[in-house]
Amino acid sequence: MAPRLSLVVPVYNVERYLQECLDSIAAQTFGDFECVMVDDGSTDGGPAIAEEYAGQDPRFRLVRQHNQGLGAARNTGRRHLTPGTEYLAFVDSDDTLPPHAYQLMTGTLDETGSDFVAGNALRLRTTGLSPSHGHRRPFRETRLRTHVSELPALVTDRTAWNKVYRRSFFDGAGLSYPEGILYEDAPVSVPHHFLADRVDVLADPIYHWRVREDGDLSITQRKTDPRGLVDRVRSMELVREWLLARPEPAFAEHLRAYDRNCLVEEIPMFFWTVPDGDRAYRAAYQQHVSRLLQAIGPEAQTGLSGQLRLKYRLTQADSMHSFVAVQRAHRLARRTRQAIGRR
Repeated sequence: MAPRLSLVVPVYNVERYLQECLDSIAAQTFGDFECVMVDDGSTDGGPAIAEEYAGQDPRFRLVRQHNQGLGAARNTGRRHLTPGTEYLAFVDSDDTLPPHAYQLMTGTLDETGSDFVAGNALRLRTTGLSPSHGHRRPFRETRLRTHVSELPALVTDRTAWNKVYRRSFFDGAGLSYPEGILYEDAPVSVPHHFLADRVDVLADPIYHWRVREDGDLSITQRKTDPRGLVDRVRSMELVREWLLARPEPAFAEHLRAYDRNCLVEEIPMFFWTVPDGDRAYRAAYQQHVSRLLQAIGPEAQTGLSGQLRLKYRLTQADSMHSFVAVQRAHRLARRTRQAIGRR
């Protein structure tokens, strides 16, 4: 018989972390799973570690492919799942899970019948675990059988790995991870929130999201790499394109809500790195963010703070020197307020 839960674990040059990740999966109190590991053309010793697990535990299987990136590796993993499994989850191979994670999530779905469950996360550092700032707002409290229209903060729940999906829902949605870009999670995770009838939200931390340290930064941790900025904007555009293509009237409101979140939360994340970026990074910011702002339209900026409207006006006018001066002044003012608050 098929196991109840299928896990997909892409593996690419994570020899340093992979054993800890796979150990945390093997130690799950919910043991009725299969784990499909996808070697995405690794050049280190990670695949040998994965082979060892596959040889020792029949729940683990290894699939190999030439390097194609994280999105492609997830899609490959899905194609190699055992037919008929009830639930589906994804794990990044440098992260870990607490032992109760899948017992809690599958048990919750058994109880509620929701399309998927999403849980809180902790950041994993060499010094220990700490709350994930990005997951704090949507996972402040447990809410069962809810929806993004009832809990708007769920539009910020963009990560792939803090969820267990009912596989029939995931397959029926018809979405695959985009290939060839970074920030591939959101074009699947955000549409799923809009498509679901009901979603379970757990305040319990069910995932340990690693912060790479000592110079071993992941690509998305390199804050002034133009590629990261370009791909993050593209990720937002892919979500918008999907929403625009939906004919149902409700999706027009979903698009307005998503655009609002882009303007007040996602795009402003770039503001803090523009002053530190080189000419190429600032040029990428101006070009790609301006394109996104034009697509969203000026009417969506109604009601934004004066500070946000100013920064968007300077961005679209290609006044990057003025933008940097404004942002540096904002950053200094913020640091001053924080220093006063600590006294």
